[in-house]
Amino acid sequence: MATLSPLLKQATPVLAERGEGVYLYDADGRRHLDFTAGIGVTNTGHCHPRVVEAAQKQVGTLIHGQYTTVMHRPLLRLVEALGEVLPDGLDSLFFLNSGSEAVEASIRLARHATGRQNIVVFHGSFHGRTMGAAALTTAGTKFRAGIGPLMPGAAIAPFPQAFRYGWPEEEATRFALRELDYLLATASPASDTAAFIVEPVLGEGGYIPAPPAFLEGLRERADRHGILLIMDEVQTGFGRTGRFWGHEHSAARPDVLITAKGLASGFPLSAIAAPTALMEKARPGSQGGTYGGNAVSCAAALATLQVIADEDLVGNAARQGARLNDGLRKVAADHPEIGDVRGLGLMQAGEFTTPDGEPDAAAAARAHKAAAERGLLLLTCGAYGNVVRMIPPLIVTGEQIDDALGIWSHAVADAVG
Repeated sequence: MATLSPLLKQATPVLAERGEGVYLYDADGRRHLDFTAGIGVTNTGHCHPRVVEAAQKQVGTLIHGQYTTVMHRPLLRLVEALGEVLPDGLDSLFFLNSGSEAVEASIRLARHATGRQNIVVFHGSFHGRTMGAAALTTAGTKFRAGIGPLMPGAAIAPFPQAFRYGWPEEEATRFALRELDYLLATASPASDTAAFIVEPVLGEGGYIPAPPAFLEGLRERADRHGILLIMDEVQTGFGRTGRFWGHEHSAARPDVLITAKGLASGFPLSAIAAPTALMEKARPGSQGGTYGGNAVSCAAALATLQVIADEDLVGNAARQGARLNDGLRKVAADHPEIGDVRGLGLMQAGEFTTPDGEPDAAAAARAHKAAAERGLLLLTCGAYGNVVRMIPPLIVTGEQIDDALGIWSHAVADAVG
């Protein structure tokens, strides 16, 4: 008898039978507020009718048209539609299945385009579990332990984690940029550095927004040294942070952008975007794959883009994110065990600490479990597992935010006694 790998541990006890909007329903018919969104995937909610209709229609006409063998219209239409929302100049796209694959493709492109080896990443980063992406991931040792040697050429610089350092954001930003300069002067010479790759908000690393000045400092150094700036928008893209792209909270613009999770409302699809002049520097045969740009996934992505625009989901993410952040701060004000509340848009989190400021993973786990028992599904993150994150679909209403905050208040009280 076959079973799932024992390493696949569920974050919640729910056996989901169906999803609708912001809710999941289990085998007993119980309704759960899903503030995980499949780890930031179902931005349009579960089974949005327009996404379902587009996918069903496409399944009946063409399921798989392998895009280096034949071309299909959903892919061509998606390229055109993404051209309307991508940053100026990023006019060439390559499609894959997952965020990790897109990260790998961006590394390959950066090395081909620059003729350089090194990739600079930042403490707390999560870029994936495949071998190259794992070498760039520093959100926790569980993603990279026991599989070495990892891909060479990865250099790690500080991320401005103000709460962790106990500094104001401005000081943390100055420190991180100064240490990046030191890294380029010591361990990863600029002449050997192909790219900086950064998340506009650390995901698995603890839901820590990158200060605008930090991203702008990366852009300035990239320009000065001929280094490419890659924005990993796998989780922050498609409206999650209250802007269409997470980096748009700053003036920095990427040379390469990676997108995945929210792209197709749950269908596997990822992409990298770059200027044509940069993309054509990739070597022949370096881009391809059997399932990338799948016709059904592309149809779902087209519907997703239309829903986001027609329902103003980016604006809703900004408005409801502010409401969620305000409510989380009010709960934290009553419970000093929550040392910090942070986030952008509908990407919010609270960090649990002990009275002396140390990470308190046990309290976070208790609050997470208590919330699930009360019908609110959440996830933990951070290097120590002491951060509880909230990632509702972008269709969430103010009433649903308030319902979640009410549950969270009780769950925290249960957890900390």
